[in-house]
Amino acid sequence: MDDRRQDEKELQKRDEKDEKTNEKSAEEKSFEEKSRRDPLSTVIWAFILIWVGLVLLADRAGLLGAIRVGARDLPFILPFVGESTWTIIFAGIGVILLIEVAVRLLVPSYRSDVVGTLIGVAVMFGLAFGNWSLIWPLILVAIGLSLLLRGLFRRGGRD
Repeated sequence: MDDRRQDEKELQKRDEKDEKTNEKSAEEKSFEEKSRRDPLSTVIWAFILIWVGLVLLADRAGLLGAIRVGARDLPFILPFVGESTWTIIFAGIGVILLIEVAVRLLVPSYRSDVVGTLIGVAVMFGLAFGNWSLIWPLILVAIGLSLLLRGLFRRGGRD
């Protein structure tokens, strides 16, 4: 009788271990499946990391100082170069996210909701340029445009 109980306990422990292993592999598969279904997100995150790394590297190498000095002769470029490394980083991330929005709207296989990304763009530009009084209306415009575009590009009554 005791052997039977012990066998049942061992079998239960094995089942629990198998469940944990299956859960881990399911999580790994879900990440792989998600990146296979939407490779654009993976590419965008890669570009963001590369951008941040390149800007920080250029700042450490002293290259951004030379660009800032040259930009003083071209006043229309100064807001994009800024006085801070973080201004350049946030503005670049905003541009990368805008590119993602354009691709999602223009390429049917990557089409998805872009409201969150447009809000992210507005936040990045707000952080970069520090003009929040313009950012909140832009967020509202982004939401309105997204609703409008979603209505225009709706296929067969589906969202």
